Amino acid sequence: MSRLFLILILSVFILFVNQSEVIAQVNYPDAGSWNTFNIDYKINKKLTGLFTQECRIKENFTRLNLFYTNLGLEYKFNDFFKAALVYRFIEKYQDDNSFSFRHRLMLDLTLKKKLGKIGLSYRQRIQAEERDIYSSIIGNLPEWYSRNKFAVKYDTDKRYTPYAAIELRYQLRNPREWQSDNTWHRNRYSLGVDYKLNKKSTFGVYYLIQREFNVVLPQNQYVIGLEYSLSL
Repeated sequence: MSRLFLILILSVFILFVNQSEVIAQVNYPDAGSWNTFNIDYKINKKLTGLFTQECRIKENFTRLNLFYTNLGLEYKFNDFFKAALVYRFIEKYQDDNSFSFRHRLMLDLTLKKKLGKIGLSYRQRIQAEERDIYSSIIGNLPEWYSRNKFAVKYDTDKRYTPYAAIELRYQLRNPREWQSDNTWHRNRYSLGVDYKLNKKSTFGVYYLIQREFNVVLPQNQYVIGLEYSLSL
């Protein structure tokens, strides 16, 4: 089972890296930063409360992109499988200096496996999002996406843990960009390291590349991420 799990992750990683190169279009590059604060509150051995606050900067670190807040619950079935239900409130800054308000619901199913010092994980996320409900004609029609994330971590037996990840997003239904329905249209590749400050807090830094394709105006984003996590 462990060997099969590893082969599956590596196969999907190679497949979609190659796919993104084949179907790549002319992209518009941009650089920015994502800054995240997480709190995990352990309710009991199985159930954990989740809180996240994030601010994103775009246009070569010069302009606000968005704020979002996550509230959710995570249930750990065993060491191999856990599930989470999360609500996200998004304030996305617009070109006219107004905010677009968005509501997202996410169901995460995560598999984890440890192979010696190497930790493997796969997360399947189904998300539905509504935006501008009271100011847009189609605001009450949700956008549906499937997101698949594969990650590998290396246990150094020290305070720091390096990792690499790839996320593949599939558009199920979007009433505003219906041309991309039922297609893969965004990949994320990231490299990072988490540093354990103490038993309850961790600081992380990562570099992420986001590539879009099969959309009207594809864009490549190059992101520097900073993350602080607190476990209570």
